[in-house]
Amino acid sequence: MSLTHLNDDEVMFRDTVHRFAVEELAPHVRRMDDSAAMDKALVRRLFELGLMSVEIPEEYGGQGGSFFDCVLAIEALATVDPSVAVMADVQNTIVNNAIVRWGSDAQKRRYLTLLALGTVGAYALSEAGSGSDAFALATTAVEDGDSYVLNGRKLWISNAAEAGIFVLFANSNPSAGYRGITAFLVERAFPGFSVGKKEDKVGLRASSTCELILDNCRVAKENVLGKVGQGYKVAIETLNEGRIGIGAQMVGLAQGALGHAVAYAKQRKQFGQTIGSFQGVQFDLAKMATDVEAARLLVYNAARLRDAGHPFVTEAAMAKYFSSEVAERIASKAIEIHGGVGVTKDYPVEKLWRDSKIGRIYEGTSNIQLMTIAKKLLA
Repeated sequence: MSLTHLNDDEVMFRDTVHRFAVEELAPHVRRMDDSAAMDKALVRRLFELGLMSVEIPEEYGGQGGSFFDCVLAIEALATVDPSVAVMADVQNTIVNNAIVRWGSDAQKRRYLTLLALGTVGAYALSEAGSGSDAFALATTAVEDGDSYVLNGRKLWISNAAEAGIFVLFANSNPSAGYRGITAFLVERAFPGFSVGKKEDKVGLRASSTCELILDNCRVAKENVLGKVGQGYKVAIETLNEGRIGIGAQMVGLAQGALGHAVAYAKQRKQFGQTIGSFQGVQFDLAKMATDVEAARLLVYNAARLRDAGHPFVTEAAMAKYFSSEVAERIASKAIEIHGGVGVTKDYPVEKLWRDSKIGRIYEGTSNIQLMTIAKKLLA
């Protein structure tokens, strides 16, 4: 089932975001990568343009767009800088999405409004002992009067350095296993909550990835997102959608790498002619373009299915798996087409290659996606 056609409004939206990325974002990419820090002025611009609140309803200050619009924005940003695409992706596809779907009226009024107007959000599930086994959580939530007291540590939390609101998972009944997991809305200013070490990563360096420390952090019961003991449901359903966002990141990254390779092939000369005149390079570019388009169609189809209310879990897994494989392969091939200069920081393809590696790992490794696909085939 394919639902991939873009209407005129979607084309205009995608092109507007891409123009912003080229004109306003591109000049800062190298500096942000070198310093491993997101430019605060650019973050403000993301909010001003509505790119951090695409699917938040207008009544809370958002754009009232579709999930597919989120995917288009993420893809367009990633063609220029996947790190910035990560910030918008986390905000839209998992943080905002979780609150829109699971939040109470009071939670939506407070938190969606903040997230639409200038507060960055983060999603805190991973821990030292829970990676692919996402529900082996050690962080605890102990009921105490009208609150829960949270203790533990979270690792690999994207957006953590900038975030003011965290969708955070802890186990309120460890004896019940994953059925004790509960989702909480935690504010950065809550006593007992702190952001710890920032990881020094090989790629996506401007995108912050930090540990979170909960030391008797008191969270009011009114900040439980969804129902107590149903955090696993919040996590599973949100991450299924988030994987489509990762797919969009990887498609944008691959498109960016392909664009740089084509441009270089047109101007680099060897043996008295451009290297794009050689059939070997032409075939490489043709295969790269075909892979990008195939990955894009998988991502778009999964997003369309989600918006249409159809089952999409298998399609999301396919999109995330294939696009991440394609992104790494195309970024690597783009370096080869650039030759020796491809491995220098004078050209952008080495950064895209570094950025691509995480795509096969976070929000479900490639093997986890393959398990999901196989489970459907064998059901």
